Amino acid sequence: MAQHKVPGDVDAGLSGVSAKIVLAVACCAQFMVVLDISVVNVALPSIRDALGFDETSQQWVVNAYALTFAGFLLLGGRLADWCGRRRIFLIGLALFAGASLVGGLANSATALVAARAVQGLGAAVLAPATLTILTATFPEGRVRTRALATWTAVGVAGGTAGNLAGGVLTEYLSWRSTLLINVPIGVVVAILTVRHVVADRTEAAGPRPDVAGAVLATAGLGGLAFGMAEAADAGWSSRSAVAGLVIGSVLLAVFVAIEARWAASPLIPLRLFTIRSLSVGNVAMLLAGACLNPMWFFLTLSMQNALAYSPVQTGLAFLPHTVVTVVVGALATPWLMRHVDGRILIMVGALLAALGFWWQSQLTVQSSYLAGILGPAVVFSIGSGLLNTPLTTAVTSGVPTSDAGAASGLMNTTKQVGGALGLAALVTVATTDRTGPAAQIDANSRAFSVIAVIMIAVAVVVLVLPAQRDRK
Repeated sequence: MAQHKVPGDVDAGLSGVSAKIVLAVACCAQFMVVLDISVVNVALPSIRDALGFDETSQQWVVNAYALTFAGFLLLGGRLADWCGRRRIFLIGLALFAGASLVGGLANSATALVAARAVQGLGAAVLAPATLTILTATFPEGRVRTRALATWTAVGVAGGTAGNLAGGVLTEYLSWRSTLLINVPIGVVVAILTVRHVVADRTEAAGPRPDVAGAVLATAGLGGLAFGMAEAADAGWSSRSAVAGLVIGSVLLAVFVAIEARWAASPLIPLRLFTIRSLSVGNVAMLLAGACLNPMWFFLTLSMQNALAYSPVQTGLAFLPHTVVTVVVGALATPWLMRHVDGRILIMVGALLAALGFWWQSQLTVQSSYLAGILGPAVVFSIGSGLLNTPLTTAVTSGVPTSDAGAASGLMNTTKQVGGALGLAALVTVATTDRTGPAAQIDANSRAFSVIAVIMIAVAVVVLVLPAQRDRK
């Protein structure tokens, strides 16, 4: 590491060992970011009891992270170019680990939600920097391909491990450990970053990143989510619900106006929406995200609050969902895309998912694991595995190379926004004045019925997509 580095050519002096450490650093950070999207799901009942959340407000443990992550993700991708990859990586890591410490020690619901929001901001800064560091460290070709494949696999593993890790940590330690575990990992990653990731020099050329746009987008999305949450408590006509929805809508309208007219470097170039595959695909992605992400929330509550599963049992019960989705998505779908129009795969996947969610809505207190959890899981997970890859391909197809990064960032943001707003809306459907396991099951069953209807809407929307087939 003593060699001189040529600015912009950071891989020139890296030894094989250092390059592997850089890969490990980037993958570990990405693992934490993805893990924390789902790790608190299984801990929610324990968090609710410890800090006094009610049935409606507990969604903010999930949504505070999701909203700031989604709102600042596009900005996070630009900051690495402006401030330097390593510097932004360390800033994001410090925000993420520091917020994890505060959240893990929180003694009030407000403190935990605020910590989760800052954690999401750190994740939005950190996640794009992990990929930027890899592409700057590894030259194009097989070496970079292997590195990116490892990074992608670790991201999938993070999603898989979140529910299981959350269950084990909650049952054998405490719900606090699901957050506190990020602190020692973050310290080790920071030390390795300083020692092995080359400090890149940047030049403050070009327009500044659109910080104001990111703040407006996040505040607008937060206003909409708050309005929906208040509707669950006080009704859609309540002042707080109407105020949240109106303020959120106005802020998002101002954001669009700024992006269209005044932003020197817009987070979302609006010209992208003239591409039919991108605009229609993102609508489908938004709707699918509103179903596939909140599903974990409602299933967790059903299994722990109504079926009396322990946290570990809940985490293990989720494994088939992820395994089936990954196997179908990674093995079957790429082969099918060479022979079948992508629209057909998305439609079939969406309809299968709708069938599985309808089946899930039939859960009762007397249901066995095989009939009540595993059976629906296999069906809607096959559907999810079938639609994810062709939908991602559709959203990014037909986009000029110069806009590929913006299109990819928009897709990830759309998915996260769909999950956050979908959860806020579905909680209003699953609100009940009754208590007891049967009431919890009935409330969550209503949410799954709505999710099934939304997945049918996804199948209808994709009819407008251009025909697509991977012939390579």
